[in-house]
This record gives sequence, C-alpha cells and structure tokens, in this order.
Amino acid sequence: MPLFTGAGVALITPFRQDKSVNYEEMANLIEYQIAGGTDAIIVCGTTGEPATMTEEERLSVISFAKRQVKGRVPVIAGSGGNCTKSAVEFSQKVQDIGVDGLLVVTPYYNKATQKGLYEHYKSIAEAVELPIIMYNVQSRTGVNLLPQTAASLGKEFANIVAVKEASGNISQVADLIHKSDGCLDVYSGNDDQIVPILSLGGIGVISVLSNIAPRDTHDMVMEYLNGNTNRSLNLQLKYLDFIHALFSEVNPIPIKKAMEFMGFRTRDLRLPLTEMEEEHAKILKKEMEKIHIQ
Repeated sequence: MPLFTGAGVALITPFRQDKSVNYEEMANLIEYQIAGGTDAIIVCGTTGEPATMTEEERLSVISFAKRQVKGRVPVIAGSGGNCTKSAVEFSQKVQDIGVDGLLVVTPYYNKATQKGLYEHYKSIAEAVELPIIMYNVQSRTGVNLLPQTAASLGKEFANIVAVKEASGNISQVADLIHKSDGCLDVYSGNDDQIVPILSLGGIGVISVLSNIAPRDTHDMVMEYLNGNTNRSLNLQLKYLDFIHALFSEVNPIPIKKAMEFMGFRTRDLRLPLTEMEEEHAKILKKEMEKIHIQ
C-alpha cells in the first residue's frame, strides 16, 4: 500500500525575524494544507531549509508537525544527509517520533558511485522499519540515482518503497518504472512534470506548488488517476508559468515570498538564502494575479 497517493506538500519552515522557528505560523500552514485537501505533509525536506537547522531544531520541527497533524494525513520527514552514519542515527531518532515515513535524499557533495548510493540506502533501510522514499535530485546533490540502482534497492528491501524523482529526465523516469516492476512507487519531484510522470505510472507528487494551491495540486493528480485526463492537463498548464516563477530563484526563496503575498508570515529565511530579488518578485506577483491567487 502506498505511503500516500496524490499531492504531498513539501512544507516550508516559517521563521521569525530573529530566525527562530515560528511554530504558531507552522500550525497555521499545516491547517491550511489539511483544509485544502493535501494528501501528506512532508517536513524538513529541501523546501523546509533543514540544511540551516541544528539536529535539535529538525527533531523539534518534525515532532511539532506530527502533533499538529494528529493522524489526519501521513507525516513524512526528511532524514537524509551526506554522512551515512549520521543519516542512519538521525533516521532512527525520527522513527522514534512516530512519523509515517522517511524522505531520504541522495548524499550530496560526496558524489558517491552507484555502489556507494546502494550501500548508503541499504544501511538506512536495515537500521529502521519505516517506509523510505528515496529522493533523486541531481541538480542539488551532484549525483544521479540511476534506475537500475533504485530498482535493485526496492526489490531487496521491503521498506524502500518509493522514489521522489526530480532528475527532470522523463526518459529516466520511464526506465525507473519499467525496471522496478511495481516494487517502487514514483512521485514527481518537479511541479511542471506532474502529468507527464503520472502518464508513465507515477502516483503523485511531492510538491512546492502545494504550499500555495493544495486543492488544485491534489486535483491535478486525482483527476488524472480517476481518468479525467483533460481536467488534469488543464490544471498542469494553468499553473505552468507560475511554477516557472516559483523556481526563478533557488527554492524556497520564491515560495516563501508567494506565501508572504498571501498574508502568511513567511518572509524570513536563513543565510545563505536571502530575500527575493525585486524584479523576480514582481514577476511572481504578476503570475499569482493571473491565476487569481490572493
């Protein structure tokens, strides 16, 4: 059974002006997502800025999300890292919190071989019982989890259950789904490729867009899976220019600005991320107005 089907939000982490975590606003964001029909809450993924958090902060944010959600939708926590030993130990601590699954990014900067990637995920899978979604995002990590490696891991370890595919390579996604023989669920990691990946057999998305538009992102997936492909495609195309604006600067800078435009207290980021350039912010605002996001 999949961890979730549909659209899971890659939740931002709101900070106060002093850069501490704003838990009150985080509660508001979670309630906005659940009211909007989101299918899962993904916390401390890339969009949540975990690279700038201490381990204590990450565990606190994950624990808070679990308590706030109260079992209404699955909570999936980012627990990856570029040191296998540390990723194993942190994943075990996250498991103790009682989340529903782990999102584990490929180790970044080290540029491991495919054998190294296999051993990394093997070590984590053997250390925890939680379902694991492998996260492949070469543009950020410098390494590409190839389809054969992912498929081998899915076939050997029962708790490696899915891949968040953000390589941007549709041919690679097709190869992954073909080679995995149904042992891995595939989620789009790119909001502009939701429908293409669904058409190959994917079952959903882990979405930045869903921070702003949870209902339409959910519908984009479920309409497709329910056979209403034209409705799904229309939603994909409706948001395409806005999605491009959301990635005009490195994520999560634009999504935090967009949510600030909506009235959420999401302006603050932690260095080295900085305020969105004014020119890009104007384009983002214009695209929001075009699709009637206020």
